[in-house]
Amino acid sequence: MIRLSNLHICRHLLSCHKRSLTSIPACTGSKGYCTASWENSSSPSSISVSLNKWTAPSISHQYLNPTKRNSRLLYSQPKRAFLSQVSHTGFNDYEIGRKEFKLEVPENFNFANVLDEWAQKERVGDRTERIPALWWIDDDGNEIKWSFQDLENQSKKVANILEQHCGVKQGDVVMVILPRVPEWWLMNIACLRTGAIMIPGTTMLTARDIEERVQASKTSVIITDDKIAPHVDKVAENCQTLSSKLLVSQSGASRDGWENYMNLFDIACETHICADTKSSDAVQVYFTSGTTGKPKMAEHTHASYGLGHTITGKYWLDLTSLDVHWTMSDTGWAKAAWGNFFAPWTQGACIFVHNAAKFDVIKTLEILQKYPITTFCGPPTAYRMMVQEDLSKYDLKSIRHTLSAGEPLNPEVVEDWKRRTGCLIREGYGQTETTLLVGSFLCIKHCSGSMGKPAPGYDIHIIDGEGKEVGVDQEGYIAVKVKPERPVGLFTKYVNDPQRTAASFIGDYYLTGDKATMDSDGYLWFVARGDDVITSAGYRIGPFEVESALIEHPAVAESAVVSSPDSVRGEVVKAFIVLTKDYQDHDQTELTTQLQEHVKHITAPYKYPRKIDFVESLPKTISGKIRRVELRNREWEGHA
Repeated sequence: MIRLSNLHICRHLLSCHKRSLTSIPACTGSKGYCTASWENSSSPSSISVSLNKWTAPSISHQYLNPTKRNSRLLYSQPKRAFLSQVSHTGFNDYEIGRKEFKLEVPENFNFANVLDEWAQKERVGDRTERIPALWWIDDDGNEIKWSFQDLENQSKKVANILEQHCGVKQGDVVMVILPRVPEWWLMNIACLRTGAIMIPGTTMLTARDIEERVQASKTSVIITDDKIAPHVDKVAENCQTLSSKLLVSQSGASRDGWENYMNLFDIACETHICADTKSSDAVQVYFTSGTTGKPKMAEHTHASYGLGHTITGKYWLDLTSLDVHWTMSDTGWAKAAWGNFFAPWTQGACIFVHNAAKFDVIKTLEILQKYPITTFCGPPTAYRMMVQEDLSKYDLKSIRHTLSAGEPLNPEVVEDWKRRTGCLIREGYGQTETTLLVGSFLCIKHCSGSMGKPAPGYDIHIIDGEGKEVGVDQEGYIAVKVKPERPVGLFTKYVNDPQRTAASFIGDYYLTGDKATMDSDGYLWFVARGDDVITSAGYRIGPFEVESALIEHPAVAESAVVSSPDSVRGEVVKAFIVLTKDYQDHDQTELTTQLQEHVKHITAPYKYPRKIDFVESLPKTISGKIRRVELRNREWEGHA
């Protein structure tokens, strides 16, 4: 059912609701099994999942399934005695699943064809249309439900807009900076159909951020909304490769120099032939923060994301076409590609989206109670805030599987959530450069505080700085074996940066840069990031970016930025600042506020230092390099 309380809702969003999608299956019963029921009598009255054996729904993707032999082994895996839940995809034996895992990578592949396969399954009745492919709500009462057939038809129209009005050709770079509006998903699919390379961007980017990213990536088309368009116009004349701008205005307004998406959508054709892309062709590029220099551009291919996220969706998220999955993520981050695009739709699951300006803990709990969400992945910050509330007020029984990623989650929070909801929070570890690397899978015993075990498809080792494996329980770097066979889900390179690409590999391994130990049972235990990147409330922030903004203020002679513990966000940005002579007598409280506002103006606001210490000097090495590690250790000393 669609509720419209906003006159500015996109006109085209209303054109596709030709079907009734109001009857959604809901999970009931204990955490050990799931029963889904439908109101329509023509559908099965129930589907029950046995604790000892479960038959997976019929999924016959040409590219996504393991071999038939492996598939039979996977689905016949017995449930281990220690399991509190059965895997809905049949991944009930970790060793068998890893041993028999194999992803076939064809020469040509495009994920849009996978989505069209799900649309065809809806047409012939192999996937129920009562569960949407995309279920979107906002805080104004608007609600959108699209089937895979709706996504197919609408994204073909958008692909025609890109090609015919924006001049997009296969291999062109398209930057998409949109909030969590339905058009973001259409743009993703349309870029796949045209063979374009999409660069997602957070809506918190400033004009300077946009200019640097467009120039570095040689972006030819930029797609954004009314809020970001003025930032683009400020710097467009400095971006020589930028040939077209497409405005997605929720009010339907036009802007000089911009193509009007709403008007073009109304007249666009629904017929489009998908680009014949190779599996090795680039599909998305993400700007990822580093400790020094500008952000790196991590490149993924049609195979590494389109096929590689089978690992994420099937084995960790445990999704089937009967699930309604909610991943909380900004559209500008790789986590959105993980949980809000490739992984769920690989499995034919419904992606649930709540479009809100900021996180609201009460609103989140109300949504989890109101809607039949079966699997939920939130950042540690969200869980830390939710366990502070009286969870007994909320009926969360539809949720069968909860997950978290982005940074380590306190064991106390995991245990508290389990005690009060009946669900364990299964953590996952990966990077912008990878798909899921390590996870606390349903088929392994949960070890509080552990990252879990290596994911199927990845050979994970702990090595030292010289590329040699360390012993059991010895600290080292988390590394991915890339020889003799390179994992499908690994990125290809940092674009136009062969030096930093080469620095990410040592011998037969890709280096994550993060440190951990591995015990005798194969569980990994996170120690720390090997670099200085700060992860605050799910956002990765490079110290160099903040320091570069600070140094532009006349009060700052020198600065060093590190992480500092925070009970809600996990960690926050803290700046140690050496003042210039002219500002040494200024009021430090007032100066702190000035510097924080300065950083918010210069770069994305989430990067500003929430803590500032004014110091006479910074610790340095003999060669003059700032010892951030010393400052960071000082901040975290004695913090459990």
